[in-house]
Amino acid sequence: MKIYNKSRAKGHVANENRYDSMTYKRTGRSGVLLPAISLGLWHNFGFVDAIKNGRDILRTAFDLGITHIDLANNYGPPPGSAEENFGTIFKQDFKPYRDELFIATKAGYVMWSGPYGDFGSRKYLISSLDQSLKRMGLDYVDIFYHHRPDPDTPLEETMGALADIVRQGKALYVGISNYGSEDTQKAAKLLKELNVPFILHQARYSMFDRWVEDGLLDTLENNGLGCIAFSPLAQGMLTDKYLKGIPKNSRAGNDSIFLNAETVQSNIEKIHSLNTMAQRRGQKLSQMAISWILRQPQVASVLVGASSSNQLKENVKALDCLDFSEDELKFIDGIIS
Repeated sequence: MKIYNKSRAKGHVANENRYDSMTYKRTGRSGVLLPAISLGLWHNFGFVDAIKNGRDILRTAFDLGITHIDLANNYGPPPGSAEENFGTIFKQDFKPYRDELFIATKAGYVMWSGPYGDFGSRKYLISSLDQSLKRMGLDYVDIFYHHRPDPDTPLEETMGALADIVRQGKALYVGISNYGSEDTQKAAKLLKELNVPFILHQARYSMFDRWVEDGLLDTLENNGLGCIAFSPLAQGMLTDKYLKGIPKNSRAGNDSIFLNAETVQSNIEKIHSLNTMAQRRGQKLSQMAISWILRQPQVASVLVGASSSNQLKENVKALDCLDFSEDELKFIDGIIS
């Protein structure tokens, strides 16, 4: 599909064939199509990172047809810096393409001091989104998520805040993240009654973390909602990074709060077996891990991070081999069950 670029942008001029190779999937029963692979800015886009590298990754993503960019108020470090860096890059390169982008942000984890900078109150959610829009230089986001359940704030208050955010024109759609099946059902009922376009649940999902299969995916299906999966590579375990040991500069090597050496060692036999399976399929382990999630009909997109453009290109190659035979799926289940 050839695209005439009317923007005459001084920054990035996007690849005119950017939509030819990407796979797009329907988000639940909504009108939204998302790229099967989306770019998350959780890591590598904060003030501690080189903005030039982040700009290169974002340019590469868009040229590959990745239209969905996922942020949150607390991404960095420090918190807020990923949104601010994205805003700088957006102004330089992507402002002419705003209507081709589907931009997300979230609030729900601690963002500022005091009683109003965390969890799910109306005060926090509306204030946080106002700050996020200012940092990114946007009039609205395409989707705004409540990032995690709040055990102390009534769900009616949290969902009511999301409803008002849409009515104020600050978000086109809303979503939730990290909610269990029961709370997701309650949220869906409330938002339906409020006539709010609730379309996505963002959930942690990988071969090593299958909790969504225990009822959540069915709940999403029944309510016409899509799932977008984060941490599909299990913090790097489902890559070739640990096949020959634990590198000192890796998350496990530094005993990150998200991954430690003990967890890698306890899964290393599975990692090697899965890598053998991936090689038989003509894929890298990371590519097979992404393909495996995308086989689920409820999954609209898989969120990947990237430390370089080359890494992102490698992950997108997962779309070259999405089909699994019954024998392959049984073999994988035998490894990870």
